[in-house]
Amino acid sequence: MTYQEVLEKARPAMGPYCKSCPTCNGLGCRNAIPGPGAKGIGTGFIRNYQKWQELCVNMDTICENRPVDASLTLFGQRLDLPVFAAPVGAMQLHYGDKYDDLAYNDILVAACAEAGITAFTGDGTNPAVMEAAAEALKKQNGRGVPTIKPWNIETIREKLALVLAAKPFAVAMDIDAAGLPFLKNLQPPAGSKTVAELKEIVAMLEGTPFILKGIMTVRGAEKALEAGASAIVVSNHGGRVLDQCPATAEVLPAIADAVGGRMKILVDGGIRSGLDVFKALALGADAVLIGRPFVNMVYGGGAEGVRVYVDKLKAELADAMAMCGAHSLAEIRRDMIFGY
Repeated sequence: MTYQEVLEKARPAMGPYCKSCPTCNGLGCRNAIPGPGAKGIGTGFIRNYQKWQELCVNMDTICENRPVDASLTLFGQRLDLPVFAAPVGAMQLHYGDKYDDLAYNDILVAACAEAGITAFTGDGTNPAVMEAAAEALKKQNGRGVPTIKPWNIETIREKLALVLAAKPFAVAMDIDAAGLPFLKNLQPPAGSKTVAELKEIVAMLEGTPFILKGIMTVRGAEKALEAGASAIVVSNHGGRVLDQCPATAEVLPAIADAVGGRMKILVDGGIRSGLDVFKALALGADAVLIGRPFVNMVYGGGAEGVRVYVDKLKAELADAMAMCGAHSLAEIRRDMIFGY
């Protein structure tokens, strides 16, 4: 199948909210929640996508004519491409009945590993979601990143014990999920965490790298570093937890300048093509996360859909690197972006 064929097959398989648009830019679903849209008037999702499109790249082909290497090694895990599938949850609520969280993660984790990248898995109120994610990770020898919501500390302890048994190469927490409705008013309380509480979570990991997702300010990045996080994901949760946030592309450079070199920096939010990946790396990211497009690929083509999309991203990134004079990820510089 081609990328367009996968999208066409996804459309009738999706629920009433996601339109499986030719370009996943937030305009079609806008503020549709439940569904893949954003909170409030829906500008967060739209702005994330638009800001990557506003960036231009500087072409320079006066350089050696040699192959491009787009591979990345992160925490001992080699990736053919600096791309992760982002954690996505509540599949049936947001995207349709074809897959529940358990089936989606099972397909995604295996398909990403086969395609040479790695998937983050999601979390939810149903304990079976994390149990199934742990099983999917075990099947792939830990090639995946389980993502835990900011529950109360005892729930976190229980979930960590479960996923650490699968020996993942890293564990994540989407701290920005503190704004999701189902986490609010829980007893015992769930949501925002102090630096001290995050340090306690890092200690539970016993050396497994901790990735903190949902960082949107330099101060937030510095607090994540103080807490002992090995990496952060610059993310506003796809605009789903707070309306009218800046786009991740707008805040990434300052965050990279502040903590780059001391921790790994990932970014998500509206990244759709290999050219977008190139722009993110030029602004200071080590890798990116992509969420909603992988949902379309799984719903439209299963594991084959994931492979089709990854191959598309690889080709687009390799082309951008070659045309801008970068033969490895380390050679991608900020001055390859127009205006920086």
